Amino acid sequence: MTGCGSGSKFSAWCIVSPTSLTVSRYGKTIRLRRVLRPGRGSLVVAFDHGLVLGPILGTQNARRQISRFLEGKTDALLLNLGMIGELAQVPAQENLPGLIARLDWTTAMGTASKLPPDAFRSCLVAQPEDALRAGADAVITFMVIGSGDAKFERSEIQRVARVSRECEHLGLPLIVESVARGAGVQNARDAQWLMLHTRIAAELGADVIKTEYCGDPESMTAVVEACPIPILVLGGSRAGSDAATVEMARNIMQSGAAGVFFGRNVFQAENIPELLQRIHVELKASTPLVRM
Repeated sequence: MTGCGSGSKFSAWCIVSPTSLTVSRYGKTIRLRRVLRPGRGSLVVAFDHGLVLGPILGTQNARRQISRFLEGKTDALLLNLGMIGELAQVPAQENLPGLIARLDWTTAMGTASKLPPDAFRSCLVAQPEDALRAGADAVITFMVIGSGDAKFERSEIQRVARVSRECEHLGLPLIVESVARGAGVQNARDAQWLMLHTRIAAELGADVIKTEYCGDPESMTAVVEACPIPILVLGGSRAGSDAATVEMARNIMQSGAAGVFFGRNVFQAENIPELLQRIHVELKASTPLVRM
C-alpha cells in the first residue's frame, strides 16, 4: 500500500511501504531470469545499432534478421522501441528470448564519437514505463565518462540515476552500458577506465553492466571482480570471421563475465543461427563469477 499526503504540504510525496519495495524486487528478479542464465553465460544479440549508426550492413530487413536470431536460440534480444513491433510480427516460437529495450540516444558512440568532447550529447528517447508496456524484461541506457566536459558527464550521471529510481519503482531491471569516450581517453579498453565506470554504474543502481573487453582474460577478470554486479561484455565491430567471434566469446568467459552482448559479430555473419549455436557451446562451458 502507498500512503500519500494528499491535500497537505506533503502532497508532493508518497510513502512506499516495505511490502511495495519487496514486490518491486521480486519483479526485477523474475525478469532478470529471462536475460541472465544461472550457471552459464548469457548470449544477448544487440540489434539497436540503427538509432546511432543508421542502416549499416546486416540491419536491413529487420524482421528476417530477428527470425534468424530466434532460430539460433539467443537468450535475449536488445532492440529500440520502434523495432519491438518487428519482433511481435515474427511467427510465434515456443520460447521467445528475453527482451531488452534501449531507452536513449547518444553522439558519443560509433562514427559520432569522432566529434570533439564538447559536442557529446545524450538524451532519453523513451521512459522505463514505455518499455514495460511494450513487453520488455529489462531496459538499457548509456553512461559515458571521460569526455572532459563536466556538464555532459553530470547529465549522464543524472540521467542514469533518474532511470534507476524509476526502474526500482517498476520492478524493471536496469542494464547500464558504461564506456569511456573523449579527448582524455587514450585507451577506452584500459582496465582502470573499465573498473571506474562500471563501479559508478553499479553505485547508481544498475542491476547489470554492459561494457567493453580489455582484450585479455586476466585484465578483464580484475574488472569483473571489482564490480559488485554481473558484467556482460560487448563485442564491438565485426571480429573478421566467425571463428574469431567464437574465440572472443571463449576468452571473455574465462574472465568470469556473466555473458556477452554481440551485435555486428552476429548480424553481419553469413550463417547467423549456426554462429549463435557455436557461441552457445562456449557459454554453456563457462562458469560466471558467483556473487554472494
